[in-house]
Order: sequence, then C-alpha cells, then structure tokens
Amino acid sequence: MKICRIQGIAFEINNWFLALLGVYFAAGVLGKGLIAFAVVFFHELAHVWAARKAGLRISGVELLPFGGVARVSSELILDPKKEIFVAAAGPLTNLFLAVLVLGLGQYGYWSEAFSPFFVQCNLMLFLFNLLPGLPLDGGRVFRARLARRMNLPEATLRMARWGQCWGALMTLLGAAGVALGFCGLDIVATGLFLFYAARRDGLEAPYLYANHLINKERDLQRAGILPGEVLVVHEDLPVWKVTRLFVPQKYHLVFLVDGQGRIVDTLEETRVVKTVIDEGPYVPVKLVKKGF
Repeated sequence: MKICRIQGIAFEINNWFLALLGVYFAAGVLGKGLIAFAVVFFHELAHVWAARKAGLRISGVELLPFGGVARVSSELILDPKKEIFVAAAGPLTNLFLAVLVLGLGQYGYWSEAFSPFFVQCNLMLFLFNLLPGLPLDGGRVFRARLARRMNLPEATLRMARWGQCWGALMTLLGAAGVALGFCGLDIVATGLFLFYAARRDGLEAPYLYANHLINKERDLQRAGILPGEVLVVHEDLPVWKVTRLFVPQKYHLVFLVDGQGRIVDTLEETRVVKTVIDEGPYVPVKLVKKGF
C-alpha cells in the first residue's frame, strides 16, 4: 500500500507490516506499533540518502517489519563499495537515533513514556540487520565482500540461504516463546517474512548473473581502468564455467591450456561474455576465438 511520495520516490508499506501493525492494534498498543513504523521509516530514509549520495537512481521503497527494500538501479549490486555504503547507512542511523534519544532524555527533552521503547526498537533493528543474510543489511555487506572473490550470483545464493536459516530459526524460537508466554506473534510473523524475502532474493540470483555479464564491458569503458585477474582454463571447458569466476570491478584475462598444460590462446573477458550472450553457455571455451 502506497503511503507517501518524497522527492519523486514512492514509499509503500508491505502487507506483512500492515498485519503486524494490526497485531499491535488488537493488543491495545498501537502507539508502540507506530513508533516501530517510524523507526523503520527513518532506517529506510537513510538508505535513500546514501543511495542518492552514491549517485544511484531510486524508483521506490517498500517498508518491511525489519527495515525495507529500496528499488535501486542494478549498479548498486554490481559495485561492492556502493552496496556496502548504502547498506550500512540504515543500521548506523538506528544506532545514532538510539544514542540521540538517550542523550536527550538525560536533559528532559524526550518523553519518558516513549523513550525506552523507541531506543529498544532502534537497537533491535540495528542488531537484527547486522545478521549475515539477505535481505538484511548485514547480508548485503557480506555479499559485497564475497563478490570480490566469487561471482555475484553465488554470493547472492549463499547470503539468501543464510537469510532463510535466520528466518526459520526466528520462527521456531518465536513459536516456542509464544507457547511459553515469553513473546508475542510479532516475532513469528517477522521470522516468516524474513524466510520469504530471503527465498525471493535467492530466486533473483540468475537474473543478477545475466545483468552482471551484460554490464561488464560498460564498467570498463566508464572506469577507464580496472584491476586485472588471470584465469587458467582448460580449452574444453564450457564458457559458463569460466564466467562463473568473473567478479565485479575486475577485468579478467583467460589463458587457455591444452591437455598437456601448454598455453594455446589468451582471451579477453569481453570476448567470453559475448560468446555466452550470442551463442549460449555451453560452447567450449576454445571456440570463443572463432568469429571475432
């Protein structure tokens, strides 16, 4: 459901978040639910600010129980440094707000009735988003770091699986807490949605692979210079196995070797990528040089 538009960016609230607010309303603590909403909103505004600071285009924002998802141009995921910068902005903002409110409370500038819960929400969102799993901010930071030594789709799948594990664990612990009277259904609902959102990110990994390959040549032309990486590959290997080793922000040179381990050819990354796009992923890498 759309709630507002700020500087051309549409903000939406996810149905799961609406259901969670309904739980707060039914429990007679809607005020706390609105505080939780405000904390998530500030968290996501920080992501929007960081994305714009990094020169990225944002088409919209969806607010979730544990933060949100900003629909940012694919350049964010293809640039690990930018992804770390944008991902870290949300949790750091929550930490700043918690410290700020604690300080204002010491001087009587903040309502004592809402201060503890506001601080608690910010600290919980800060700590929760440090977990290494998508779609949490910690998962995005870890993916960006993994993408420096493995291809982007594999890094995404690994962090998505971690996100599903955290979601399943939270759901089980939340259910046990409800049965024992330690917590409410909000923990269970958040765990279920985390599992769902992580699974969705995992399903999008193949599309990241295609986008990653298509934008490689553009990255080189725009940057003018990229760090180099050498791969030694048997000439009969299919090209898709080679492109799986291509990582963002690096340009790869492929040395082909025959059955005796002798170098028989050298290929540029752009030629390998063009073969995957034009002829499919199963062409032997020794045939890449033909037709160029």
